[in-house]
Amino acid sequence: MEVVPLQPLGKEDVKKLETALLVAALFDPEVIEKIKDPRDRVTWVDSLAVAAAAFARRKAGMTIEQIAEEVGRSETTIRNHLEGKTEAGKIIQKVYEKLVKSKGALEIKMIDESIAEKKIERLKEKLDEFESKLKELIDLFDKIKREIE
Repeated sequence: MEVVPLQPLGKEDVKKLETALLVAALFDPEVIEKIKDPRDRVTWVDSLAVAAAAFARRKAGMTIEQIAEEVGRSETTIRNHLEGKTEAGKIIQKVYEKLVKSKGALEIKMIDESIAEKKIERLKEKLDEFESKLKELIDLFDKIKREIE
């Protein structure tokens, strides 16, 4: 597994961090809920992409003016994302903090809810079976204990 550079040193590192931030943000349960509505999806994805681009470039030491020029957004927009004044900026900041805790290891878990529900149901059935067998063993133990006494 490739480690994401947390303090990018060049354009390639900036692209890696930017991509990791965006991808991880898109798989965040909070974001998945927000982009379910097709009317909001494009706006959300665009805002997250801009916030991730700004954040990665700032971590590489670029100024707000340089970031705005390179990303094609106003300095105010960039500043708002970086300062966490936007929802997208807050989400990207949270994703970055997770990356820092994992020392740059990006782990994305995708769970199909229907598969998870089926697994939970099977586990519940197995638990019921074990509880039934345990009850039988306890009853048998009690019976043997009474016969001995």
